[in-house]
Amino acid sequence: MKLRDCMARKRSETMQENRVKLIAAARKTFAEKGYSAASMDELTADVGLTRGALYHNFGDKRGLLAAVVDQIDTEMAVRAQEIGARAGNDWQGLLAEGAAYIEMALNPEVQRIVLLDGPAVLGDPSQWPSQNNCLQVTRSTVERLISQGILKPLDAEAAARLLSGAALNAALWIAASEDPQSVMPKAVEAFHALAAGLLVERLWSAKGQS
Repeated sequence: MKLRDCMARKRSETMQENRVKLIAAARKTFAEKGYSAASMDELTADVGLTRGALYHNFGDKRGLLAAVVDQIDTEMAVRAQEIGARAGNDWQGLLAEGAAYIEMALNPEVQRIVLLDGPAVLGDPSQWPSQNNCLQVTRSTVERLISQGILKPLDAEAAARLLSGAALNAALWIAASEDPQSVMPKAVEAFHALAAGLLVERLWSAKGQS
């Protein structure tokens, strides 16, 4: 390998290492102090880097928050999908996945970074890349349930967007509430009821009689 190639590879590895360090430090600082109170000078100094490294990797403080939010929100989606996969079937998995995402709003780190500071600084959460990835997973599940005759033959994307939006807004409600613990079960119950409205009539009737 040529020296130039070796140097380029080393620079790439260093950038990736710096990126990992900055995201980890920012995640801790944003959770403890909040976005507004977080000092970028202190944050970079804590990991032995300069503001230049931050700007080079993320552009600015907002870009760093976006990277942290994407990491946490992606972890939330993966965790919810793992819970849904253990539910036994696609329908129960859909309910379990949505409920799991909603319940994660009780996590202080999730509350502060993803559900409070995230929307305030980054805008509409439904436009975040991590939310779009979650939407596509939900859409695939909805398509399977429609093909199985479990859900009504609706537009799969429309149904998936409404389900994902319901779970997200329930989580936002919990995070902004003065008593998140009391709000959470109400939000999960309502999510289940809304989702059940997508069932074909015979299954909805059977569910109501069980």
